[in-house]
Amino acid sequence: MRASIPSPSFNGFHIGPLDIRVYGLTYVIGIGLAFLLTRRRWRATGGDADVVEEIVWWCVPAGIIGGRIYFCLTTPQDIPPHWWGPFAVWQGGLGIWGGVALGVAVGIWRLRRRGASVRQFMDAAAPGFLVASAIVRVGNYFNQELFGSPTDLPWALEIDPAHRPAGYAQYSTFHPTFLYELLFDLLLAAVLVWLGRHRRIQPPGLFALYVTGYSAFRIFEETLRVDSSQYFFGLRLNFFVATALTIAGALWFWRTQRVAAKALHR
Repeated sequence: MRASIPSPSFNGFHIGPLDIRVYGLTYVIGIGLAFLLTRRRWRATGGDADVVEEIVWWCVPAGIIGGRIYFCLTTPQDIPPHWWGPFAVWQGGLGIWGGVALGVAVGIWRLRRRGASVRQFMDAAAPGFLVASAIVRVGNYFNQELFGSPTDLPWALEIDPAHRPAGYAQYSTFHPTFLYELLFDLLLAAVLVWLGRHRRIQPPGLFALYVTGYSAFRIFEETLRVDSSQYFFGLRLNFFVATALTIAGALWFWRTQRVAAKALHR
C-alpha cells in the first residue's frame, strides 16, 4: 500500500457557542510566538520591551488588512460570492506579501513616533515573521489548501475530492507545499538567529535576508502549487512577485552591508 499523509477530517471545533477555526487559531499562536521571540531579541539589543507590544497591536490588524487586500486583488475569483466575501478571512485567503508590506509600513511609522531604531527592530523581528508564517501553514493543512501538484512520494498528502482543483479530480495525493514552506521557514529563522549572534550583520541586513530567502523559496514553491492563481506567460503571478522580491532583497542586503563597510573604513 502506498504511503501518504492523511488530511484532517475537520478544520474547526466548538467551545460552547463559539465556532473555532483552526486556521484562525494558528494565526493567534503564530503571532504570539513571534511577539515573544521579537521581544526577547529586542530586549537583547537594549530596547524597551513595551515598544514590541505597541507595535504588535498596530501591525497585526494592518497585516491582516494588507494580506486580505493582496488576496482580493490577485485572486478575485476566490472571493466568496457574498457582500461580506472580501472580509471573510476566517475562510482563508491572506497574501503574505501584502500583509508584510502594510504591517511593516505601519510598524515603521509607530517606531519613528517612539524614537526607536527602525533598522534594529526590523532585524529583531525577522525570525519572528518566519515562525509566525510557519505556524499558519498548519492552518492551511487543516483547510486542505495550498498544496502542490500530484505526486506519489511517501510524504504525499491525501486531499479530499471536494478540495481538489479543477482538472485534478482523478488524483488523490499531492505535494504538501505548505509543509515544505513550514520546514523552510523554521530553518531560515534559525539561520537568521545564528547569523545575528555569530556574524557582523549590519541592520537591517537580517530582515533583507528574510525577504531574500523567503522569496527565493517561494520561486520554487510556486512551480509546484496548483491552487487558484492568476497566470502570466504560463507562470503564476506569485512566481514573478517572488522573483522580483528575491532580487530586491539581495540588492538591499548587499547595499546595507556595503554602506556599513565603507563607514567602518573612513
